[in-house]
Amino acid sequence: MSSWLEALSAVNLGVRRSWGLFFGVVLLLATSANAQSRFEGIGRNATAKEVAAWDIDVRPDFKGLPVGSGSVQTGQDVWEAKCASCHGIFAESNSVFSPLVGGTTARDVQTGNVASLKDNSFPGRTTLMKLATVSTLWDYINRAMPWNAPKSLTVEEVYAVTAYMLNLGGVIPDNFTLSDKNMTQVQAMLPNRKGMTTAHQLWPGTEMGQSMQPVPKAVACMHNCETALKVTSSIPDFARNAHGNLAEQNRLVGAQRGVDTAVVTVAQAPPAAAGSTPVPPATATIAVTSAKTNASPSQPTAASDGKAALDLATKHNCTACHAVAQKIVGPSFAEIAKRYPGQDTELAQKIVRGGVGMWGPIPMPAQAINTADAKVLAQWLASGAAK
Repeated sequence: MSSWLEALSAVNLGVRRSWGLFFGVVLLLATSANAQSRFEGIGRNATAKEVAAWDIDVRPDFKGLPVGSGSVQTGQDVWEAKCASCHGIFAESNSVFSPLVGGTTARDVQTGNVASLKDNSFPGRTTLMKLATVSTLWDYINRAMPWNAPKSLTVEEVYAVTAYMLNLGGVIPDNFTLSDKNMTQVQAMLPNRKGMTTAHQLWPGTEMGQSMQPVPKAVACMHNCETALKVTSSIPDFARNAHGNLAEQNRLVGAQRGVDTAVVTVAQAPPAAAGSTPVPPATATIAVTSAKTNASPSQPTAASDGKAALDLATKHNCTACHAVAQKIVGPSFAEIAKRYPGQDTELAQKIVRGGVGMWGPIPMPAQAINTADAKVLAQWLASGAAK
């Protein structure tokens, strides 16, 4: 009703202005009515008290700060009752939260910049070291504290707790009473009041009072690129294979990440006795801690003998999935030889335990092959897989 009276009273200011105001009021009322009629019976306008209950933020210029006050002494009592369990008696914190107070000096109060923020040897950063506006501290305590009962502190308690924290930091004396009337005075004594900066390129242009360039866009590296790092994990030697080979305990679905814990070493052939025939290198065995190496060994064959190696591959059904020069189910022997030149030990491991993910999604199961035959096949592949 008062809006209509204001619109009608504007006639005294001139016909054009009164009609403009009149139509503006009508449009406002029509918009409000339309908003309520769109969802008939659902919702209502918030009352002034409901809006005030949510409109509790305090700005850096202290707009929104409620009238009230609280002393350092009262703040200590409130702190010990409702805050110390999480933050410690003197805001030094406990095993859960970081310290709130510390790292500031009387010199910082004078300069407005906390020197320890630039000291790399300082053990940590407290809330008071970083705090640039008292309103931030007051507002956060008011909205979020105590942790188990946010917004339960009275206005006076919030002022008192804020005063106690500032007193612990040497900003205000023991007999000080913080209030909405002297908040600006306290702001001028904050140790890091000059520490806030907008020189971080979060906002391009001059919106924050100074000209800043936008953050440069990343450009893909196309030449002289650094070698990509590969992050891996390891298992200590004493724990390897303690519960069997972990790689063999994975389901063969998708790429497998389980480390192969089988202990694989190339056993050195014993020195030949005087007058005896030297043992050929192909008889060196692979000691693999695996349940899949119990088949009887075949006649040792030199790695350079391509026909003999292919005969072994046929005997152990390798040729069902692999051919010498073309891909069948798995890669060709030539492709394997190209990828693993000279790596006969690693190839022997892969033949014994199988694997998945290196050549595609189809897994190669672990092979029931004796270690001598695995070694012969591995040496043949590592030396080029010649026919």
